[in-house]
Amino acid sequence: MSQRNEPGNARPTRPRSSRPVRPRTAAICAFALVLVAGLVLAVACGGGSGGGDGSGAQRAESSARPHAKPAPRRIWDRSPSSLAAVGDSITRGFDACSLLADCTKVSWATGTADGVNSLAHRLLSDPRGRSWNYAVSGAVMADLPQQMRRAAAHKPGMVTVMSGANDACRPTVATMTPVADFRTSFREALRVLRAEAPKTQVYVSSVPNLERLWEQGRTNPIGQRVWGLGICQSMLKNPQSTAPADQERRQRVQQRVIAYNTVLKQECAKDLRCRYDNGAVFGYRFTPQELSNWDWFHPSQAGQRSLAELAYEQITRKRPAG
Repeated sequence: MSQRNEPGNARPTRPRSSRPVRPRTAAICAFALVLVAGLVLAVACGGGSGGGDGSGAQRAESSARPHAKPAPRRIWDRSPSSLAAVGDSITRGFDACSLLADCTKVSWATGTADGVNSLAHRLLSDPRGRSWNYAVSGAVMADLPQQMRRAAAHKPGMVTVMSGANDACRPTVATMTPVADFRTSFREALRVLRAEAPKTQVYVSSVPNLERLWEQGRTNPIGQRVWGLGICQSMLKNPQSTAPADQERRQRVQQRVIAYNTVLKQECAKDLRCRYDNGAVFGYRFTPQELSNWDWFHPSQAGQRSLAELAYEQITRKRPAG
């Protein structure tokens, strides 16, 4: 029996038994094996169209992982050339020299008195000519952006910040600064600084432990009388009382101070040129000798000296504590 040829492709008729015809499915399978083998070889050798980057490296988008970016390097100069201070009455040396008066010469940050050995005196070769104090007695965190603007005008090597005690020291617990507002004001202060002085370092002191200050002065007759005139009533009102309402009030103030310090730590950590004291001031146990003889609340000259020592230790560390 003969096989018909298609027109234009005439081939001689061969006996069916001369060579078995390969089934179509077998041919397809053979071709597929060759194709797969070729693809495997191409992958192993880094070849193939569109499969590499031109240098033999293969792109595997389904399994590729982005390289982890290195953490930004924090920048810290332990020997700044100039220093500006912002904050509240503590940085102004209030009640450290005389009743109800600032005494900046004994300020822990910029003081010039030898007995205090201020931060400026420790860090700068010319503390009188290269340090500025823009803190304001009675200031709250909402006042910090304006203070920071004045400080930034000098393009100082470092700005010290000690603010927040007056946000908790209010006539009542209900009038304490909300934590969200505290955060907003501190962020704005840093933004103002960075807009004017992007390379200035910032050293941030924690808010003092107001409950511990109450513990130190509550048994002193002078302290009790002065506190009764209106100092920090959210914490110091009825200093001898152990009534549940008074204890609960003091605890609320304490928790607010802790929340403020958490904000300072978190926001400072976002700035590569900012260093928080990691709670050094909050954790410091002021002795009666380190508190003002006029109000038993603000630091005395001895207390100012202790604050300067704390700050100097934190600033000159190779790495921040904590």
